[in-house]
Amino acid sequence: MNRNFYFYSMTSQDSIINKTVVFVKKTLANVEGGHDWFHTERVYKNALLIAKKESVDLFIVSLGALLHDIADSKFHNGDDTIGPKIAKTFLSGIGVDSSVINHVVNIIENISFNSSLSVNNKTETFKSTELDVIQDADRLDAIGAIGIARCFNYGGFKNRLLYNPEIKPNLTMSKAEYKASTAPTINHFYEKLLLLKDKMNTQTGQQIALERHNYMLGFLEQFYNEWQGVK
Repeated sequence: MNRNFYFYSMTSQDSIINKTVVFVKKTLANVEGGHDWFHTERVYKNALLIAKKESVDLFIVSLGALLHDIADSKFHNGDDTIGPKIAKTFLSGIGVDSSVINHVVNIIENISFNSSLSVNNKTETFKSTELDVIQDADRLDAIGAIGIARCFNYGGFKNRLLYNPEIKPNLTMSKAEYKASTAPTINHFYEKLLLLKDKMNTQTGQQIALERHNYMLGFLEQFYNEWQGVK
């Protein structure tokens, strides 16, 4: 079911992908643990898994997944432009065709959860099946057991409270408000993680997300019981 729009030999594609892996590993060395190479590797593997049942260009899926978090704006003062610039410079430097680069850059610019939030009453408009696949893979890594671990790791990195019953989740945040939020870590479950199940683009993503979603619900129930001293 996979389609190839860009005319590279398999040997050339493999060489470009291998160079990209090396570049991403080096660039993400020593970053926050929830957004490191291992996160990227999981997204890459899940993207290839989901792609098996979708009509997509695997070359684009591979490059988009590997470069999707090359410079997360959270660690660059909220600047969403750095990641796409780094990806474009790297891909241009190894001779990747401009049409491929443009597609990958568009994926990076539109993959994040906050890209789905309104900006001056407008939402992002770029669409592609490759983006759908990579977005599902990225969102899957934000839920379930791994998602819980990443959530609390980032909360600790930012020195946030675990939970404060007096600080309620904000379910109507704009993109700017979401990026500026300093709410307790538990709030993030309601402001993002528990919403992802219904934002999956593919059937495979939906199936995997349901299991991971239910796991998070069980975790939250146990968390509140322990917080209240019930268990």
